[in-house]
Amino acid sequence: MSGTSGVVVRPSPDLPWGLRLYFTILNIVCDACPRRDGTVNRRLLSFLDLTVPPSAKPVNGVTTSDTTVDHSRNLWFRLFLPREAAAASENLPSSSTSTAAGSSRELPAAIVSVDYGLAPEHRCPSQYDDGFDVLKFIDENPPLNSDLTRCFIADDSAGGNIAHHVAARAGEFKFRNLKIQGLVPIQPYFGGEERTESEIQLAGAPVVSMDHPAANVFGPKSGDISGVKFPKCLVFIGGFDPLKDWQKRYCEGMKKNGKNLKMIEYPNAIHSFYGIPELPESSSFMKEFRNFIYFQ
Repeated sequence: MSGTSGVVVRPSPDLPWGLRLYFTILNIVCDACPRRDGTVNRRLLSFLDLTVPPSAKPVNGVTTSDTTVDHSRNLWFRLFLPREAAAASENLPSSSTSTAAGSSRELPAAIVSVDYGLAPEHRCPSQYDDGFDVLKFIDENPPLNSDLTRCFIADDSAGGNIAHHVAARAGEFKFRNLKIQGLVPIQPYFGGEERTESEIQLAGAPVVSMDHPAANVFGPKSGDISGVKFPKCLVFIGGFDPLKDWQKRYCEGMKKNGKNLKMIEYPNAIHSFYGIPELPESSSFMKEFRNFIYFQ
């Protein structure tokens, strides 16, 4: 079957056996983490979320450093900086995201990766508070080799949802030095009570089941954003993402509210495809991301 762009759309993702095994193990561990009382087994989950210290010595061409924003709530961010930029004292576009190390080197850009509080220990909208407070912090305390006049808010999955809400808050705030030039939600996590065709087709995948305005930003309980100032927006969607229909509705809603938005869909891409170099869509994604930052 062919997609609208002439790409042959497969009936199921074409993944190497190693990736299939990895995702099988990942699903098993993730399914075992939630407890019946609504809490999460963080110790078990830590096996999938390994932490490493920052390194002034380049690792894969990128240096890292940590900065504390608020000790009282353990809010901090990690700065990812390409080695060449640090050596040349070159100021690069800055991006607030958690999709960090590879993006910093490939774009290139100074990446601010926010360690926002996780649910259920930190309830919504604390994640939006964390992201927005980091923006205000770097407005007064510019990270090394970062050009604050070229700032982009970007993130993937649930972070894509956070990116949208942080950008909405930023649009109503007057920064002293920071100028947000773009918003990049990557396969953002939106949803509602209605089951869409993509959710039904990809049964078994995690979905959102509420019309809270945090999840369903253009739903019956959402506010009016027509007057909110948003930067240019680039949205990435994958054909094998169960939330792709909600993501398309998000794009439609943004455009109806007068926002400048471009959508790029990869028909054969799974969720988080951009982090898997073996997939052909990964390099195309990085090229489009780079063009958005440098050639708007």
